[in-house]
Amino acid sequence: MGLGHLDQQYMATHSTILDADQVENLIKFCPTKEEMELLKNFTGDKETLGKCEQFFLELMKVPRIESKFRIFAFKIQFQTQIRDVRKNLLTVASACEELRGSEKLKVIMKNILLIGNTLNEGTPRGQAVGFRLDSILKLVETRATSSRTTLMHFLCKNVRIYLHDLSNDVWSCIWGQKIVQGKSPELLDFHEDLVSLEAASKLQLKALAEEQQAVVKGLEKVEQELTASESDGPVSDVFRKTLKEFLDDSGADVRALSALYADVGRSADALSLYFGEDPAKYPFEQVASTLLTFVGLFRKAHEENLKQIEAQRKKALKEAEKEASQDRTPVKLKDGNFFLSRRPLPAMQIFRRLDCRQMHDFLGDISCLQDKSCFRFVAKSCIEVLVHEPCLERAKYAVCSPDQLK
Repeated sequence: MGLGHLDQQYMATHSTILDADQVENLIKFCPTKEEMELLKNFTGDKETLGKCEQFFLELMKVPRIESKFRIFAFKIQFQTQIRDVRKNLLTVASACEELRGSEKLKVIMKNILLIGNTLNEGTPRGQAVGFRLDSILKLVETRATSSRTTLMHFLCKNVRIYLHDLSNDVWSCIWGQKIVQGKSPELLDFHEDLVSLEAASKLQLKALAEEQQAVVKGLEKVEQELTASESDGPVSDVFRKTLKEFLDDSGADVRALSALYADVGRSADALSLYFGEDPAKYPFEQVASTLLTFVGLFRKAHEENLKQIEAQRKKALKEAEKEASQDRTPVKLKDGNFFLSRRPLPAMQIFRRLDCRQMHDFLGDISCLQDKSCFRFVAKSCIEVLVHEPCLERAKYAVCSPDQLK
């Protein structure tokens, strides 16, 4: 772009010739008052001047050039600023809605309160109706004696399911419902209800307020420059027309953004109150940070529970195999030998060692026994293995019918 293209008429009608960074650089290189005084009375040949002085002379033709450059920069960035602030505000709004609307999180919180009251039973704190939100992070600090198990591990294993009785508006509790190995995934995956929480926890409402106010003040400066340019005469006609069109289009966007910010602020305060906290002392940022940390600790504890269960299963299997490899007495079946230990073993352990086809053949062999009570006992034991250790292949070879178990 040549120096002749720096006039405000050209820039007003060609808003894409410069990006925001280039305009910011032009603002930095605007002549100072002292420099303009030195060049103001120059009457000689401009070609004798350096490029810098020629550049200054071109800029000096435009009234309030620095102000106009700042308006130009604001105009270039306006839509991006509006979009970014709006996106962040909607993220906060979504997080507030998800946290307040999650029934699963509500159940988790009820269980935490129940655990706390149980631990404090018999003390004045044993009948609490609530707790401070940051206390949920202390669940990982309380451990069982001589164990790495914490209250968080216990919570993951023993979440109790609450059902709402719509007839009399009371909550009832089903005790003993274990949350292990996905039996009740609707509670263990409560974090999936909170899809906006992590993104929202990185945002600061104060910073969003400053960004929103920057847009409002920027628009006010556009209005001020439009008023000031009325006295510029014909030199600013196109510039004024461009600003009027911009104000007509952008005014509604700024008003909508201000309304959205007010709504999000109210939602953020309501979220703090929802968790029993004072918005002034425990603002949205702290609520989001605490809950995000809790989600991470909860998921980690659940994963550790599953690893412990798997380790215990492998240990039990290894011990059973070791026991089975000891002195055994063969019992002849149709297509091979089935070995039973001389030492009596629980039925579950015996039949757990059968593979699919062995279980099929074994049930077929004993179905003709005269002692039907013996058959019923053995068949039920096999089915118990199928129920507690689901296996599609084993289920496919199950041969006993309900009538045989009567």
